[in-house]
Amino acid sequence: MIDDFEGDSLVGCTTILVGRGASYDGSPLVARNEDSANGEFNPKRIVVVHPEDQPRTYTSVIAHLTIDLPEEPLRYTAAPNAVLDEGIWGEAGINAANVAMSATETLTTNERVLGADPHVGYRPARGTEGTPDFVPEQAGGIGEEDFLTLVLPYIHTAREGVLRLGALLERYGTYEANGVAFSDADEIWWLETVGGHHWIARRVPDDAYVTMPNQLGIDSFDVDDALGEGREHLASPDLREFISDNHLDLSLDGSLNPRDAFGSHSDADHVYNTPRAWYMQRTLNRHSGEWDGPAPRYTPSSDDLPWARVPERRITIEDVKDVLSSHYQGTEYDPYSRLGTEAQRHLLRPIGINRHSQLSVLQVRPYAPESSRAIQWVAFASNPFNALVPLYTNVDRIPDYLSDTTARVTTENFYWASRVVAALADAHFNDTIPEIERYQQRVLSAGHASIRTTDEGVPTLSDEAALRETLAGANEALAATVRTETEALLDRVLLIASNGMHNRFSRSDN
Repeated sequence: MIDDFEGDSLVGCTTILVGRGASYDGSPLVARNEDSANGEFNPKRIVVVHPEDQPRTYTSVIAHLTIDLPEEPLRYTAAPNAVLDEGIWGEAGINAANVAMSATETLTTNERVLGADPHVGYRPARGTEGTPDFVPEQAGGIGEEDFLTLVLPYIHTAREGVLRLGALLERYGTYEANGVAFSDADEIWWLETVGGHHWIARRVPDDAYVTMPNQLGIDSFDVDDALGEGREHLASPDLREFISDNHLDLSLDGSLNPRDAFGSHSDADHVYNTPRAWYMQRTLNRHSGEWDGPAPRYTPSSDDLPWARVPERRITIEDVKDVLSSHYQGTEYDPYSRLGTEAQRHLLRPIGINRHSQLSVLQVRPYAPESSRAIQWVAFASNPFNALVPLYTNVDRIPDYLSDTTARVTTENFYWASRVVAALADAHFNDTIPEIERYQQRVLSAGHASIRTTDEGVPTLSDEAALRETLAGANEALAATVRTETEALLDRVLLIASNGMHNRFSRSDN
């Protein structure tokens, strides 16, 4: 049962957003690690949800909330839980209109905001029905379990996604603080919930990237634009009154900083959240001179790391995967390094953590035909040990190797194979990492090659059904390659781990 559920105490993710002018090929890139709660591991799969399979009446598992949904939903991809006891948790996908959505980055907020607009938690029934003391159950608001299913099938632009989710938040509220990304071929929008019913959203600058750990991130906001033309900012219609009535603006000059007004600055943030933004920016702007020396401008505990910044060069898919896999390499905080002390090596929460569920990098390519421009790059389990696989999303099915995950542990699918590799390799990191790196390069190279050769044939196809089947076939062929590579890696990692067992002995009888 969930009573006044506070999601940010349970789960964590890491997001990076790359504007089209900052990416290697001019595509807006939306990427997020979905992480499970401490001590938990959520098996994931990738699926296509067809219009006939989309519910017309939706009931959430966590909040017990029932919502009627519009008719005529679009087809879309999703990364749901393989076990649905806590709901769908669709997480990341791209719809038939080539609009991408990533939901959600769990955020932190502060007591002033929650006192003014509390989260809407589910309250179970109390007492015995029919007696004077009976109190019926109270449905909660919407949350990460629900967002993708309620929004992605019904939007045709990234901006529409912000407005639809905003309207749902205003009506039903939420039981947790969340950040949600929307993108299309032209732009990325980032929405942050502010209390139970309020929200703000900013358009990501085309020439910049955004780093988002589990912390409210937007650091400047134009309320006049948000409540007026909405060029670069959008918000709840009563945001100005909400801020004023509850004395939330902490600026001295009237320039609203949402991070100060709505966010948190706790000691826990300096161990769990800000270090991740610090390391991502340190990696992508490594020559800025801000990170090292006796008095660096930014440290893992800096509360003023910029929300968006221009990179030193264009950012690639490999760069995105690298920062979302990082464990503070090259610093004393790397748990696999001999730098620093034992305490330092385990002081900060890594980005590439053991309890990743899935990573999706959502790419909508403006230069490609609309029929083949959307690609969802997917990886499962712990990112330092896995590989990204690109899947065309304008398809009717996803290969079984990525879609048939169940609760049963088996190397017959990509999720469990990736998870087993990671668990074996972690304990033998220095011995296995060369094999891991070669595997990652082979899989990513095969992925890029698949996209290039498939793209070359797409312009010759005029029949929509035949085109979708061609894209699905490309996905299937790549999945077969990935399966072969993953099983070969598992064989090599298992051999290394077996030879490193503590009960090994050098003398043998043959």
